[in-house]
Amino acid sequence: MRDQFTHAIEDYLKTIYDLSLTHGRASTTQIAEVLNVAPASVTGMIKRLAGAKPPLVEYQKHRGVVLTQDGKIAAIEIIRHHRLLELFLQETLGYSWDEVHAEADRLEHVISEDFEERIARVLGDPTHNPHGDPIPTRDLEIPPHATLCLSHLRPNDRGTIRRVRDTDPELLRFLSDHGIVPPASFTVTGYTPFDGNLTLQINGRDQAVVLGMRITQQIYVERE
Repeated sequence: MRDQFTHAIEDYLKTIYDLSLTHGRASTTQIAEVLNVAPASVTGMIKRLAGAKPPLVEYQKHRGVVLTQDGKIAAIEIIRHHRLLELFLQETLGYSWDEVHAEADRLEHVISEDFEERIARVLGDPTHNPHGDPIPTRDLEIPPHATLCLSHLRPNDRGTIRRVRDTDPELLRFLSDHGIVPPASFTVTGYTPFDGNLTLQINGRDQAVVLGMRITQQIYVERE
């Protein structure tokens, strides 16, 4: 099925899938913000996806869009390509974790299923990418992954960093510089209610780090 898709269609399917995990239904405004396109362009593409045979999305005006089963399968295939590429770029080619997302975005559209399979075998059928996001299996099942957001924790909570959802290279470099990468251990030592800032000790380091909600809402953890 993917042979019929343009790069733009694949980007839309992947974006709608990602937004649906958090919001249930993706709005045209949300899609436009993620893809950096005009809302009118989003509406046009959604109508195209809804009119495909088979339909790839279900769309209701003013209520947003969700993927059909066919659309979901196509999106997960793209995500498998992307996350395998991210890990391949880091493990085999020496890219840093803040570089892999943009490079994988370019490559995910052009690799064949055979190339994807070879990457998976070389890497030993991995379950997670460098940011801790689950890599869909060959059967397009999503492996178990952390769903507890760091922003929900409070002083004396401790655990392990499992996922970082943000793809901003500058933020990823900041987190890496402070050791906030999977599977780092941490202890929450402070919390300020008026702004939601958390103070963390990472891997037992002497120097603590303070993170605002903009960051802690993008980090998922396993609490002890």
